[in-house]
Amino acid sequence: MDAFGHVNNVVFLRYLEEARIDFMFRLAPGDGSPSFAGGSVVARHEIDYVRPLVHRHTPVTVESWVTKIGAASLTIAYEIKDPEQVYVRASTIVVPYDLAEERPRRISAEEKLFLQKYLAEEPAAA
Repeated sequence: MDAFGHVNNVVFLRYLEEARIDFMFRLAPGDGSPSFAGGSVVARHEIDYVRPLVHRHTPVTVESWVTKIGAASLTIAYEIKDPEQVYVRASTIVVPYDLAEERPRRISAEEKLFLQKYLAEEPAAA
């Protein structure tokens, strides 16, 4: 919380990070697949703070989906919301990264196939 009792802007980045990690690693193909097992780096974040989120005991939902798949990057969009309203709209450009080679890498065919299942346009701003 910040001095005004709102969720701090940095905390929203944590929410987005947790959703992104869950999406890319826990929902990715399993059974020993190397997809998304290497590294990735965030190349860009964009965040629109639509409404302040104040302290409460009821949870919010972080919805995420893919809006763009490039040769060596992808864009993930998010909404942090509850059934009544949206608090944050955001997007992140993620670049797969080869940790051993210390350089960006291309998205594999297996990763692209997985990502295409979640490809959607961004919703219109309210």
